[in-house]
Amino acid sequence: MSIEAPPEVKELYAGVKRLFDLRDETGRRAADCTRGIYLFIDYDGEPIYVGQTTERLRSRIGRHLTNQRTDAVAMRVLDPFEVAEVEMWPFWELENRPIGDTLNRAEYTVYQQALHESRFSALLNEGEIKETELIRLPPSVRGALLPTGSRQVREHPDLRLARRARTISDLARVISERQVRSGIRRTLWVQSQRLEHLARTRLEEAERTR
Repeated sequence: MSIEAPPEVKELYAGVKRLFDLRDETGRRAADCTRGIYLFIDYDGEPIYVGQTTERLRSRIGRHLTNQRTDAVAMRVLDPFEVAEVEMWPFWELENRPIGDTLNRAEYTVYQQALHESRFSALLNEGEIKETELIRLPPSVRGALLPTGSRQVREHPDLRLARRARTISDLARVISERQVRSGIRRTLWVQSQRLEHLARTRLEEAERTR
């Protein structure tokens, strides 16, 4: 007998499926490409995590968003429920071909763009993204994970404050129990800035309505 998942989990999985059905300008499902870059965006429109893959984009992104033990999730770096939108850059021309340094350059290019768009000038990536030459990116596909009604519930700032505080607590516990790289500590610092910004914004809103 299977146990039915909570509604918010079912909605997330449905949103992931919709995302993977999005087609790019070539008419192909971008998520089917086995060479690509992806970017996660939160409910403030803030870019939070960039990655590359040499397996299908749907496989890599799906493990992130459904909590199936990717490094970022396992280390409590990334909370899948913080992800509101996903942008994907499929490199179809690299299918079944040597990739050389193309994906590294593409990842760095997306990373630099994301840093420029971030109010914190920082992302949650725990691993180093090495500096390299920038590259011209292929057209991207971007989609939201939740429909408008469900998104309004999920993006409530008090709920996000609670989840973000728990993520920080979990990440701090991981750091206290293991010998970790400096990148993990940097991620903890970035998360603390994100928490402080959200808490301060919420306080300012409350004080304006007194």
